[in-house]
Amino acid sequence: MKVAAFYRFLDLDDPGAFRGPLAALCEHHGLLGTVLVAHEGFNGTLAGDESAIRAVFSDIERSLQLDRPIEARWTTADEPPFRRMRVRLKKEIVTLGRDDIRPHEKVGDYVSPEQWNALLDDPDVLVIDTRNHYEYEVGTFPRAVDPETDSFREFPAFAEKLAETDRDRPLAMFCTGGIRCEKATALMLDLGFENVYHLEGGILNYLEKMPAAENRWQGECFVFDTRVAVDRDLAEGGYVQCHACRRPLSKEDLASPDYREGVSCPKCVAELDPQRAERLEERRKQVALAERRGETHIGPGEAEKG
Repeated sequence: MKVAAFYRFLDLDDPGAFRGPLAALCEHHGLLGTVLVAHEGFNGTLAGDESAIRAVFSDIERSLQLDRPIEARWTTADEPPFRRMRVRLKKEIVTLGRDDIRPHEKVGDYVSPEQWNALLDDPDVLVIDTRNHYEYEVGTFPRAVDPETDSFREFPAFAEKLAETDRDRPLAMFCTGGIRCEKATALMLDLGFENVYHLEGGILNYLEKMPAAENRWQGECFVFDTRVAVDRDLAEGGYVQCHACRRPLSKEDLASPDYREGVSCPKCVAELDPQRAERLEERRKQVALAERRGETHIGPGEAEKG
């Protein structure tokens, strides 16, 4: 099936009125995924038949009278990458914690995948990975700075420190599908940076457009669904996800004595208290029982993009 990641920053006066019809439309077309809706716009990933996804996009464009078509990052999946369809109301479609940052009013310069390598080659340009640290560990671009954040809400603190020392440097920013780096460039402009660029469509667009010989991506790209990560060809990668902490796990992690399926991994075992370990062990048993009965155990929701 096709998987489409998309977003749009815009003024949405009544997110609640938009949410209901959108949820019904996605259910009608048999789609799976998650769409977040807020006053600042919408952000989501849908999986299913391509024509059904495009029908939803057309309806959104028509109902909101968008000035341009929705652009999506398209990948494929052999199995459904989501368990259900959810359309949720949020305060922000990607949580920065700064209500005053409005990317649809002021944003950095878009850079196409074809132009991106020139920024990577410029030693004067500071390349910043706006994603979380666990995503950075799975793969990134050469010379990329890791802000060492566990959530996008922590990014402003990194940005403010950077503004104290490198305000005059050009910035080249990127993320998975474009939404976080787009919002991050608006923040950087607000902090006084002048030359701010971001990768249009994010890593997924770069991997889709760049020929193998010119592709500078190193590793895999974390995605927020059951595929966990995709490789340079946008095929499902070699990582699995820890069901306790949601972090991606390599083959080496799985071989660690700290890995207990559904309970702990080398990245979260130090954070695990006995009570939580007991709850997770019980959940693991329930999942195993459900699988033996041929059922799907629905536990906590998928990790949100952030």
